[in-house]
Amino acid sequence: MSRKEETEEERRDENDELVDRLLSGDQRALARTISKIENRSPGYRDLVSRLHEHTGNADVIGLTGAPGSGKSTLVDKMAERYREQGETVGVIAIDPSSPFTGGAVLGDRIRMASNVGDMEVFFRSMSARGTLGGLSTATTDAVRALDAFGKDRIIIETVGAGQNEVDIVRTADTVAVLVPPGSGDAIQTLKAGILEIADVFAVNKADRDGADRTVKELREMVGELSMPPAAGSGHHGHHGADETGLFSDSDDRNEDDDEDDEDWTPPVVETVAKTGEGVDGFMQEVDEHRTWLAESGELEEQARERYAAEIRTLLRQDTAALIHEEIEARGGIDEYAERVLRKETDPYAVVAELMKPVEDCVRKERQERDD
Repeated sequence: MSRKEETEEERRDENDELVDRLLSGDQRALARTISKIENRSPGYRDLVSRLHEHTGNADVIGLTGAPGSGKSTLVDKMAERYREQGETVGVIAIDPSSPFTGGAVLGDRIRMASNVGDMEVFFRSMSARGTLGGLSTATTDAVRALDAFGKDRIIIETVGAGQNEVDIVRTADTVAVLVPPGSGDAIQTLKAGILEIADVFAVNKADRDGADRTVKELREMVGELSMPPAAGSGHHGHHGADETGLFSDSDDRNEDDDEDDEDWTPPVVETVAKTGEGVDGFMQEVDEHRTWLAESGELEEQARERYAAEIRTLLRQDTAALIHEEIEARGGIDEYAERVLRKETDPYAVVAELMKPVEDCVRKERQERDD
């Protein structure tokens, strides 16, 4: 047996032990698993694969909204309430990425003041790693680890960087958008973006001036959004379809499926997370949405769409890595760029040259399979 084979066998044995410990409720095993996932350590994919069959039981809730809207405080109160109900909680807080390490800039901050010392509340700060949608692939895998561990509720608090932050709909069952009072024109600006992903709206810090107006504007907007959606809008709608559909992040629903979306109208609730006022009502709306998802069949449909999107994402990543490896073996991208600059070739011809070995291999494999 070669050293490489021995290393791979040792890694499999280590993963087996880690999975067994995680499934038995070992907190350290959970933390180590998420670290492996976030760092993309060798063998992490096998680790995530082994956890998959143990998932599907947690209620995954996403909280997003502009910085300063009080997301962290509301997450803290939600965790406290869930614990009072006897439920276990996992929290993933997505922080901006450090330009130097790629890790979470605010990863060491204390956000869960009300739940410090409670072993049934697992908190993890993770890096967005520069993804426009606010979440990295590692976040989805970390949610899977928390689900397999047995957490009843998993809350994802996103960066809150603006209207590009829509990937949360591909990870959470229920998405809550927090809006601070007096947002005014900002609501109209975000109308075609982040606000359209909400299943529940919360006007947090509702004891401040302008809260009533913000609630009114949101409810008017919800009324408009409840109209038949245009292609490409809405929660779990189409996002950036490509020409083939393979690497699109769009879902596979037909137009008739969109009619069911009208059955759920996002409520607008007022909260003052700092004092706890309105938090119970907010959480009730979250639970009612979860009930609607289960009864309407949308929960299973969302899971199907989520897995399709995840497969596409992994295909993109692996294909890009394979092509990058081939480019480096041929002298690097700068060499090709120089040839294009000298008009010796063009970008389309370069891509065709690089893709040919991949295409030939895939077609040969398909032909052998069909034969």
